[in-house]
Amino acid sequence: MYFPLGAEAPEFGSRVLETLRQPLEHGELVIHRSGGTARFPARFQLVLAANPCPCGMASSKGLECTCTPLARRRYLGRLSGPLLDRVDLQVGVEAVARADMRGERGERTAVVAARVAAAREAARARLAGTPWTINAEVPGTWLRELLRARWSVMRDVDKALDAGTLSLRGADRVLRLAYTVADLAGRTEPTASDVGQALLLRTGRPA
Repeated sequence: MYFPLGAEAPEFGSRVLETLRQPLEHGELVIHRSGGTARFPARFQLVLAANPCPCGMASSKGLECTCTPLARRRYLGRLSGPLLDRVDLQVGVEAVARADMRGERGERTAVVAARVAAAREAARARLAGTPWTINAEVPGTWLRELLRARWSVMRDVDKALDAGTLSLRGADRVLRLAYTVADLAGRTEPTASDVGQALLLRTGRPA
């Protein structure tokens, strides 16, 4: 189901946003009260959007932006590091130029949907006999064990961990994403290129 909230993520208060951390990490919402603890399933797909600043005009050249540097920092600062560490894909979107509007049309929705369905089926087949059915559910320890002997595939992830640009939680999410990239391409295992692509989609920076 789709529940649009109609506002950019930084428009919400920090306390509201931080409540997303537990369900994103564990797939359940835990509420503690004096009379006991209640647990509710909360596995969902979260899509967040954020302008580059409160007025929304700081993209591209940003010549029309009226926000002060402090206002920008406060605005984006509501999206904390621990919260963003639980968001698998972080993609920057640039303003659409006139030339882009005249470019080639993208793939039809039906074509993309068929490719996604095939990728989901490939993941389901690979995970047969396990408690999981999709890549997002697989523990990072399990994925790391699968790739332990393929050190060259893990090289970019190891470099990012050593440089401190990626947390261990982030590394696990990169590996899950790399398997999805491979599934979408029809490969049975991720290549070093798939891991690099996953790292770029995760951090917005090339390896």
